[in-house]
This record gives sequence, C-alpha cells and structure tokens, in this order.
Amino acid sequence: MKNNEEEYGYNSRSGNVNGGSQGLGIVRIIGRKETQSHAGISVCSPCSHDSDGSSPVSEFEDVNLRNYRQIHPDDGSLYFLARELDCPHCSSLIVADLQSLPYLADASYNLLTRTLVLKPKSPKSIPDDIESTVSEIIHRYEPDVTVVPLSDGHESISTDEKEDTIFGVSLKIRLIIGLAVFALGLGLYYGFAELSGVRITACILLLVSYLAAGADVLLDAVRKIKTSPFSEQMLMTVASLGAVAIGEYPEAAAVMIFYQVGEYFQDRAVNHSRASIRALLDICPDKASLQTDDGIVEVRASDVRIGDRVVVRPGEKVPCDGVVISGHAGMDTSNLTGESVPRSVSEGSEVYSGFISRDGVIEVEVRKKADDSAASEIIRMVEKAGERKSRTENFISVFAKYYTPSVVALAVLTALIPPLLFGEMWSVWIERALIFLVVSCPCALVISIPLTYFSGIGAASGRGIMVKGSNYLDALGKAGVVFFDKTGTLTRGTFRLSSITGSGIMSDDELLRLVASAENGSAHPIARSVTEAAEKRGLSLLNISDFQEISGRGIRAVADGKTVLAGNDRLLKDENISVPDISAVGTVIHVAADGVYAGTLVVADEIREDSAAAVDKLSKMGISCVMLTGDNDSIAASVAGHVGISEYHASLFPADKVSLVEKSLKKIHEKNRTAVFVGDGINDAPALALADVGIAMGAMGSDAAIEAADAVIMSDEPRKLVTGIGIARKTGTIVRQNIVLALAVKFLLMILGAMGIVGMWFAVFGDVGVMILAVLNSMRMIFNRRSA
Repeated sequence: MKNNEEEYGYNSRSGNVNGGSQGLGIVRIIGRKETQSHAGISVCSPCSHDSDGSSPVSEFEDVNLRNYRQIHPDDGSLYFLARELDCPHCSSLIVADLQSLPYLADASYNLLTRTLVLKPKSPKSIPDDIESTVSEIIHRYEPDVTVVPLSDGHESISTDEKEDTIFGVSLKIRLIIGLAVFALGLGLYYGFAELSGVRITACILLLVSYLAAGADVLLDAVRKIKTSPFSEQMLMTVASLGAVAIGEYPEAAAVMIFYQVGEYFQDRAVNHSRASIRALLDICPDKASLQTDDGIVEVRASDVRIGDRVVVRPGEKVPCDGVVISGHAGMDTSNLTGESVPRSVSEGSEVYSGFISRDGVIEVEVRKKADDSAASEIIRMVEKAGERKSRTENFISVFAKYYTPSVVALAVLTALIPPLLFGEMWSVWIERALIFLVVSCPCALVISIPLTYFSGIGAASGRGIMVKGSNYLDALGKAGVVFFDKTGTLTRGTFRLSSITGSGIMSDDELLRLVASAENGSAHPIARSVTEAAEKRGLSLLNISDFQEISGRGIRAVADGKTVLAGNDRLLKDENISVPDISAVGTVIHVAADGVYAGTLVVADEIREDSAAAVDKLSKMGISCVMLTGDNDSIAASVAGHVGISEYHASLFPADKVSLVEKSLKKIHEKNRTAVFVGDGINDAPALALADVGIAMGAMGSDAAIEAADAVIMSDEPRKLVTGIGIARKTGTIVRQNIVLALAVKFLLMILGAMGIVGMWFAVFGDVGVMILAVLNSMRMIFNRRSA
C-alpha cells in the first residue's frame, strides 16, 4: 500500500515517498524473484498504524515475510572477457564444462559482449587458479581466444573489435579476392568445358578461391577435430572437401565462399550490436569541471566525490548525479529518458549523469559518485541483460545441441544406405548427403535469436525503458493484465492543496496560516503541500512551540498561544471535538484551535497527464488494467474513473496486493498470458516480485527501484509502458519469424536434396540466404529504435 490518504495521520516524516533513500541494501526472496528494500524504508505503508492501532508491518510479516531469506547483495560473480570467442556451438560446450565444476553454481556466456559470467556457490569456494582453469577450458575448444579477467561485467563494453586475419589479410579482403578468382574460374569451368587444359586451370582457380576464402575455416576445423567434431567449421570443411572428392569443384568453392559471406554479414550484424553497447559509454563523461578554492579544475569524473561541486557549461554532460545549487539551464535528457524535449533545471533541481546542458551554466553539488550514477546503472543493466535468457533462447541452445548431430547422422545414412542396400551410385548419394551437411549448421537460429532479443532490449533502453533480460522482454510481450499502483504511478505522488473550508471562527487565510505554521519544517509530502500553499499566498508563519506528533492521528502544536490540532477525524474525536462529515477526494485535514473546530483542508494527489491515454492504449491492445491502492474507496474511484480503469481495489495493505496478484496469476497463465505490476519499486516490492514482470516507474536515480524491478521506466510517464510492450511484441514477432523461416527452409532443403530435386548450389544459397535474412530481420530492432 502507498499512503492511505484519508487516514494519513502524518506519522512518516521521512518525506521520501518514491524511494531513493540510501542505506544498507537488503535483498529478499519471494519465491522465484528478488526484491530489495533499504534500511529505514519499510516494504509497506508509510503509515505506522491502521485504524485499530495494529501494525500493517506485523500483519505482512505473518503473511509473507516469514519465508524471506537475506543474502549478500553481491553474489561474488566473476567476469571474463573471451575476446575472440564468436562460435555459438563452442561457447555452449565451454559453458557446459564450466557448469560441471564443483565450486560453481552457474556459468553463462554473452555472445554479443563476449562476457563469461561465473557464479560461485560461495565466494570463498573459488580457487586461486580459477583464471588458468577458465583459460584451459576455453582453449580446449578455441585455442586462439584471449581470456581477460574483468572486475565488472560492463568492462567488456569498451573492448575494441579486432578483425580476424590470416597472414595479416582480413576476411573482407580474402572474400573479395576469393569471389573474383571464383568468378573467373567458374566462367572458365562452364564456358570452356571441352578444353581440358582450360578446365584444369579453372579447377586450380576454384581451389585458389576456396583456400583464399576458407583457409581459417580449414585451420579451425583441424584444431577442433577432437573437442568439437560438430562445429560449423568442421561441417563446412567436410561438405566442401566431400564435393572436391566427387569432382564437384565449383560446388566445393561455393560452399566455402558463401558460407564465409554469411559469416561476414553475421559478424557485421553482431559487431553493430556491440557498437550500440559501447555507444552507451558516451552517456557518461570522462571529465568533470571541479569547483575548488583555486578555481575550476578539470579532473576525471571517477575522481569526483560526494559533496564536491562541479560546473556544467553549455554542451557539456553532467558527470555525476546531484542537485543544482546555482544557475539554470535546459537539459537534454534523451540519453536516460529517451525524450528529446529539454528539461528546465534551476536551483534545487535534481540532475543525473548523462544530462547535457543546452543553453546555460549550472553548478551541481554531487550526491553520488560516477560509478553509482543513474547512467552507470543503465550501462550495467543493459549489458547484464544478456545473462538472463528467454525460454526461446534456451530452447534454441538445446535444439542446436541435438539438431546438428542428428542431421550429420542422417547425412551418413543417406550416403551409405542407398548404395549399400540398393546398389545406387555412390557419387549421387554422397552429394545428397553433403547437402545435409551444408544445411545442418544452425547459425541462422543460434545467432539471430539472441541478436533479436538484444536489439529489442537496446531499442527499449533507447526509449528510457530498461529491461533486465530477454526473459522479461518475452514475458512483457505476452502481457494480459497490468496492475497499476496508484500513488506515484498513475498519479504524480505529489500533493497540492485543493480546498479550504472554514467553520466561521476565522478566515481561510488564517486557517491556512495556522496549519502551515504547525507543519513548518516537516518533510512530509502533505505537510509540504500546505506550507507551499501558504507561501504562494504570501502568508507569514507563526511561532511554534510544544510540537507533538501523535502516531496514526496527526499533530498537536502551540501556535502564537493557540493549541492547534491538525490531522484525521480520530485525532479530534479523541479530544471530544465533534467533526462534520466531509465528502472530498483527497486527504482531509481536520483542524481545531483551542478545542474548537476551525475547519478543513483537503490535499489531493495530481493525476499524470498521460495516465488516461496509457490505459486507453493498453485496453486497445487487449490488456486488462487494474488499479491497486491503499487509499480509501472514494479516492480510488475518482482516480480510476479519471484514467478509465473499470476495476480497482482500495484500502489495501502490501499483503492484500500480493494476494490479488497471486490470485490472478493462475487465471492469466491458463490463457498463456502474463501479469505485469507497475509500482514505485520500494513500497510495492512484494507485488513487484510476485508478478511475471515487475516494473518500477520514474526510478531515475533510485537504487532501490532499479534493484527491485525486472524492468525500469526511467521517466515518470505511464505511456512508456505502452511503448515497452510494443517493443516486446515486435521482438517476439521477429523471433518467431526467424524460427519459422530458418527451420522451414532447412527442412525443405533437406527433403528436396534427398529427393534429388535440388543440388548443392541451391543448398548453399538457401542456407546462407536464410542466415543473412534472419540476421537482417533481427537488425530491424536496432535500425528502428526511435520508431519502435
């Protein structure tokens, strides 16, 4: 529950409704997912007590917290950069070997960032020679890979790409030479077939083109013959040398050349994605203009400490998260929020690392170090998203593991059974078997599927939506119901004075000044709304003494000799002061002066401008919207009616929200859809953890929100949820298209090849073509980031 406005009672004075509190991180587990709370922040309502004085925290503990376990927020993961490891098949074998090590709980490899992640069973269980062990296992399959230990997973982002070379010649140059020689040899082979001398020359040229393009493939196949007999290099080598053995020189050269053409385009696509990750580094500036007693000094951003003051000039980036202490500027926030409209900042405004000043000079007091900034969190989050695989990715990995050996076995049977049992020609059936080998490489799936998910995550991050893994992107695309928290999600979570109703013993301004004086100095959001209203009216505040906070009720204070009571109706009734029935939408503050009822102030939360539009679009997408809130029914009904939500539940504790989400999960899963919960990431942590996808709203700069949720909307706009679901659905569509395309073409080629309808030429172009099409289809998510 957020804050039960009618029963508020003013007993939470932290003033931190939506998070961002600093403290010891405590990770808690509810079932399958993690949530995080911070020291000093309860997972339930800011109100300490409900109407009967019982503690909602205790009730929630009884229902949900008894099975929590506390773990250290750092799981001790080790990171290694495998600089040249680009083979999906070999990387899966390496991961399998690492997972078998007794002291590791899990191992994973991110092909796009070339980052190997090892998660130990215990930080103390890792042996000192772990680096040499990892290197030995990797070199068992890939001898030329350089293994570099990393202090953190995101260090791999800054790695420069190295193009593979043979004798100093790049693949691109070798392909150009190979294709030119191949075209010449092919012309001679078919154009002058009757001339034996020319035919021999043509065969030599074809072999030259074969070696020029595929020398590295042959070398890799030889190196991997023991450890990886079903590697793609081995398959292409066997297929092409088999073609040479039966005298099909053009086909042999074509297999190798066009396989390498496909590899080249595949590498370019993957490198483009890697470049998009490295582009994230541009969010964080390397330098900062530090204000010192001796003037402005340029220092490294990483050397700036909390409390330091930095100057940001037009065109410069904010180096660290902080607060503006002087100056004003229009800030470009698109790096973090995806929005191109500048944000105006002035004294007191919060700014974040990566914001760019467009037209002004500001001085910022640093509140977080560069490594802990919002921009750094984004980089870490997007890079580590590759560690959480979707069910489709896991299926493809398992599928590829069995698919290739099965097709190879089928190729062997195709080559042997017809000649041995039925007296068929060996050359005919060997060629048909070679077609099986050509189409057996699962590259179109193994590369394009993770590339699509990664591109989808990148597209979402470009719009200010951080998704922590392809599994969550998958689940988001299947959303069937969205549970919205109210305060801070559909509403701003900021309060304003909406009405004053006096009893007649004093004017409205006198009533407002009395309450504002009593509340002056409080950091409570409702208290601030009252004092700000008094400031806008130019009211001077009274002297206060004997201030007393009454838990679950309100406050008592003496203002200019008058005893003031301000709070809910129970506060005044406890003092035997009659209170009229008030029907109002918002927090009702009853006021008494010297034992006499003085009037009522109503403070209301503002609804976000795009909440109604977001709900409308979600409904049109076939997604049900439900609002859950701790506020009373009248407030809930008003907000739900304004934004267009027909189903809402009011007066809820956190345990009630968890219960409602839990009840819906079974029903929604039966429809093969998922449940999404959107909240602030702290008070709604249990519900965020339970839902299939927990999304934290407006969490820029809030460590707790980023840790608690599966996805984070960095701005305060509910419409970003619509954008995120749209991106997730588009990603899922492309994934399904690639799976159907690749498998349909491969199985069709196998059938037609076995029947003798198509030859190796068709198999080569078909297999390479489908791989290129699948990769290009995946790249659509990258090229359409801004229009997604």
